[in-house]
Amino acid sequence: MKVLRDIYSVLMELYGPQGWWPLLDRDTLKLRYHPGDYTLPSSEREIFEVMAGAILTQNTSWDSAAAALRNLASMNVLEPEGILAAEDDELEGALRCAGFYRQKASYLREISEFFISLEGATPSRKELLGVRGVGYETADSILLYGYRKPEFVVDAYTRRILSHTGIIGGDEGYSVIKEIFEENLEPDFRVFQEYHALIVRHGKLYYRGRVHGEGDPLPQRLYGDSGD
Repeated sequence: MKVLRDIYSVLMELYGPQGWWPLLDRDTLKLRYHPGDYTLPSSEREIFEVMAGAILTQNTSWDSAAAALRNLASMNVLEPEGILAAEDDELEGALRCAGFYRQKASYLREISEFFISLEGATPSRKELLGVRGVGYETADSILLYGYRKPEFVVDAYTRRILSHTGIIGGDEGYSVIKEIFEENLEPDFRVFQEYHALIVRHGKLYYRGRVHGEGDPLPQRLYGDSGD
C-alpha cells in the first residue's frame, strides 16, 4: 500500500526524526530526546523506564505520564525493586498527576515483578499481554521502544489519521490496523518508531480537537486536488 509509505515520507519531511521514546536524565530530571540515535534504551534501567512510561501514559497525556516518572525518579524508586518496596500511599501520591493513580500503582507493581522475572531476557508479546494492565498498545510500545522489536503501535491518532485520509473506515479493530502497517512496511524497528512518533506529533496538531483533521495538509499532499 504505497499511500502508507507516502504518509511516512510527508510526515518525515514536515517534522524530521523525533527521537522517541524520550528518557529521563536522572540528575536533571529532564527528558532526553535522541533524534537519529536508535541505540537507546541501552540499559536495563532504561528499558524498565520505557515499560513504566507505557503504563503511565494510558488514558492520559504524555506530559502527565512524564510528570509521574519525574516524581518516581526524584523519590529514587524508578526501578522495579523501588516500585515494589514503596508504600502504597507514597507510590499513589507520585502517580496522582497521571490519573487512575491507584490502578496504575497496581499495574506498575505487576510490571515490576514481571520485569524482574525476565532476568534480562526479551519478553514475547504473548507474555506481555499476560501481565495485568498491559493491553495491545502498551505491549507493542514496550516491545518497539524498549526492546527495539518491529511491532507497530496503533493509537487513537493512527485511527483518526487513517480514517480521515480514507485508508480505513474507522471501526477496524487494533489488530487489523496493526496488520495493515506491518504487511505494507519493511519490518524495521527504526521506521516503526519514527512512524508512530510522527503520527503522534501530527495528531497533536490536527486530531486533538472535536473536529478531527481540520487543516490537516496530508490529504492535499497525498492526493492533490483530485481527492482520490
